[in-house]
Amino acid sequence: MIKKFVFPLILIAIILGACSPTMQPTMILPPASIEDEPAEVVEITPFPTRPAYGPGELVDYTAQTGDTLAALAVRFNTTVEEIRGANDFIPQDATTMPPGMPMKIPIYHRPLWGTPYQILPDAAFVNGPDVSSFNTQAFIVQHQGWYSRYSAWAFDGTRNAGEIVDYVGINYSISPKILLALLDYLGGAFTDTALSGSERNILGLESDYWTGVYLQLSYASNLLNDAFYRWREGSLIEFELEDGSLIRPDPWQNAATVSLQYFFSKTLSVQGFHQAIGPDGFVKTYQKLFGDPWTIQPHIPGSLVQPEMILPYEKDEVWAYTGGPHTGWGSMAPWSALDFAPPSTITGCYETSVPTTAVADGVVVRDGEGMLVLDLDGDGDEHTGWVVFYLHVAERDRVPVGTVVRAGDFLGYPSCEGGRSTGTHIHIARKFNGEWMVADGVVPFVLSGWRPERGIVPYKGWLVKDDIRVLASDNPDYKSMIPVD
Repeated sequence: MIKKFVFPLILIAIILGACSPTMQPTMILPPASIEDEPAEVVEITPFPTRPAYGPGELVDYTAQTGDTLAALAVRFNTTVEEIRGANDFIPQDATTMPPGMPMKIPIYHRPLWGTPYQILPDAAFVNGPDVSSFNTQAFIVQHQGWYSRYSAWAFDGTRNAGEIVDYVGINYSISPKILLALLDYLGGAFTDTALSGSERNILGLESDYWTGVYLQLSYASNLLNDAFYRWREGSLIEFELEDGSLIRPDPWQNAATVSLQYFFSKTLSVQGFHQAIGPDGFVKTYQKLFGDPWTIQPHIPGSLVQPEMILPYEKDEVWAYTGGPHTGWGSMAPWSALDFAPPSTITGCYETSVPTTAVADGVVVRDGEGMLVLDLDGDGDEHTGWVVFYLHVAERDRVPVGTVVRAGDFLGYPSCEGGRSTGTHIHIARKFNGEWMVADGVVPFVLSGWRPERGIVPYKGWLVKDDIRVLASDNPDYKSMIPVD
């Protein structure tokens, strides 16, 4: 255990001040520096290093799940055009790269690249097919340790250990196995018979609010997702350790490994970090609990495309686009969600009789406070295939779990229920095999032909269709109204 740690202008008053798809406060500050406890010096096996490549030198690369040309270009400090020039077999309309595909990539060296050692595959990180039949509570009670007897107050009730992990895991869409392994590695969940210290900051995340197992897992999941999806998009290329030393993840790295590296950089000493990210660190705990993660099949195929979807309301209504790409759940990356508000002469939070509807055929597989999840492949399993997550759906008259719907069918009514909101609206986001899909990414969130473009900050941006651009606004006017076809 490691311690420490056009169209007719329709003037309709629609208002949406803020939308945050989380049950907790959305402002998460970086943790304060942590005073290291005296610890035994552990010998760490040196990591292999990369040579200093010549400018534009072609290097071998094997495509990993979820890779895109844009992200590869950032990681290898090159351009999409140069990658295409070296791999002329890649179609012009390619989205995700097929896992296992051999490539040549022109590289432009950056100094201080980190270890090429990979901790876990991406398919083991997300709440996807690998944990489709995993029973968290049954696993927990089969093991020794203080967590097997744990329960606490969480999300409006006393919850057992499995319920807490499952709730955090399904909402952030992070594998419960990751969360359990972190609890054991950092908190001795299955190693110690009793807590050796306070559970207040059990995962090493110093906070006056995010305390106890439930909130520490939530905080950790927010950070893990932020790093995972920023590496996916190519917007995270370096971060610092506790002493200010720079880490630049190896260009060959995968998103799950970088996510865990980033998380440990926030929670452990410099030595603890280097130990955690190696073969004798966190992965050893994971393997002890769950076996070899590299037997898990990749979860994102090559050339992934979204099935046809329509806007989440009746087609003869004029709604407002009130939130451009922003977080699907939590307060950081990924920017997977969009917001829409119904027509009304009332501002703020109000009850409406204007319904929200299904964006595609599917079956309702989960609901909760303000939420509803639509499974598009119809197998009733949220872990597999395309899934659309709705938030702020009123409990009143909402369709029950198990309802089979067609595109355009009634689901419920927009509201302020669930998460944080200052105005009645609908928040929707997509997942594929458990991975959040970035709204304006290589597989864009296209609804009735409307494609989102992000702004420079969350919630800003546009919906674009042909030569029409609709501006996202939380205080919308005619520029934010989506015209009827």
